[in-house]
Amino acid sequence: MTTNQSILLAGASGVLGRHITRALTEAGHRVTGLGRGPANGVQADLMDRDALLRAVDGQRYDTVVLAATALAKAPLRHRDMHATDALRTDGTSHLVEAARATGARRLVAESMVFGYGFGDHGDHVVTEADAFGPEGATPELERHIAAMRIKERLTFEAPGLEGIALRFGLFYGAGGTEALLPMLRRRQLPVADDHGRVLPWVDLADAARAVAAAVEHGRPGEAYNVTDRTPLGFAAHVRAVAEEFGLPKPMTVPLWMMKPLSYAHEMMRTTLRVSSAKAEGELGWTPAHPSAYDGLAALKAAARP
Repeated sequence: MTTNQSILLAGASGVLGRHITRALTEAGHRVTGLGRGPANGVQADLMDRDALLRAVDGQRYDTVVLAATALAKAPLRHRDMHATDALRTDGTSHLVEAARATGARRLVAESMVFGYGFGDHGDHVVTEADAFGPEGATPELERHIAAMRIKERLTFEAPGLEGIALRFGLFYGAGGTEALLPMLRRRQLPVADDHGRVLPWVDLADAARAVAAAVEHGRPGEAYNVTDRTPLGFAAHVRAVAEEFGLPKPMTVPLWMMKPLSYAHEMMRTTLRVSSAKAEGELGWTPAHPSAYDGLAALKAAARP
């Protein structure tokens, strides 16, 4: 695929979407935002199929990027994910129709490493060859994982579209990490000790550059893991944020005390090591920040007056 493409970006006004807009623009593409807010060139709700199809009527794009979320803040309970689950299924289905109506050739969709399953994956380093979307261990986990499974299937099976999925690690960075700072300042963000558990992370700007790379170089029908090179426990990440920004260390609590925060509890008890070698090899993408420690230091440096 060439540079100087016309791209429709669903979720352009979100935290990741703003980074993607910048990365695509810097790569020489023309970006039109799709979303409900007035800042979008195409105003429509992905959940409203008819309104979406009316909004794109007569529009033409080369590529459609799906980076929309229903999350205004970090999800803590399972119910916090339900609107995003629906967006992953119904919203993706509607956007596939809209993409075909605009004559787009390519669809690049945001996916997530938790689609490999929550829980303890041990020392195994997950690659794209591992099963994606195994059945969830509980009805709530199956609801989340099924939504990710369906989203990827809709992406890959969209008639006439070259579907590509990017399985991102946990996001941090400009526009995301700042939300933690007031909570840390007030000591309102408890963590459970990691006890060797680690998760994959990726800086938001690095994630956005991976989207631009996939638009140009991604192979149709392929998924790519997009994470940095340094898995880090959830508690270790939060402590690194506190240390970098000179804030009080978060209070440490036993993991069982996090159970009322049901989604956060599942995330904190998960161990997941993920390789992004395929993205680095095929997309020509490398993380500018190979670890969250590097990325947080850069974020703090950029915040200095």
